[in-house]
Amino acid sequence: MIDKKWIGHELGASELVLDRARLRFFAEAIGEDDPIYTDVDAARAAGYADLPAPPTFLFAAELDSSTVFQMLETLGVPLDHILHGEQSFTYHQPACAGDTVTVKARIEDLYDKKNGAMEFIVKASQAHNQRGELVVEMRSVIVYRH
Repeated sequence: MIDKKWIGHELGASELVLDRARLRFFAEAIGEDDPIYTDVDAARAAGYADLPAPPTFLFAAELDSSTVFQMLETLGVPLDHILHGEQSFTYHQPACAGDTVTVKARIEDLYDKKNGAMEFIVKASQAHNQRGELVVEMRSVIVYRH
């Protein structure tokens, strides 16, 4: 069982500079066909400063920095025993190409089901832009199968 002492533990900050090419690639990879995600002129005509990050893109900041993998290692959770449980986002404003986004996360909760056969790690994150403005709040649940 994962020790409950980790509830409230803050993970290292992750920083990601939003690059146009990477935003376009992500939009195309997920099948997003709205031109605001691939065409700068369309994005600006829609009121964005540049290409906006597609809806789930900012989760990449934590993955890029390996913060999630470091958390799992700290908790003693092997990668071959995890499943992606759920993920949710609350958007406050767009993040666009050229922005630098910093994500800070913490372990919000730990609980188990089926008499400990499955444990759940709830991680809450906030992403702020280079001006310190809140861009998005993210919540994810990782399932640890014993």
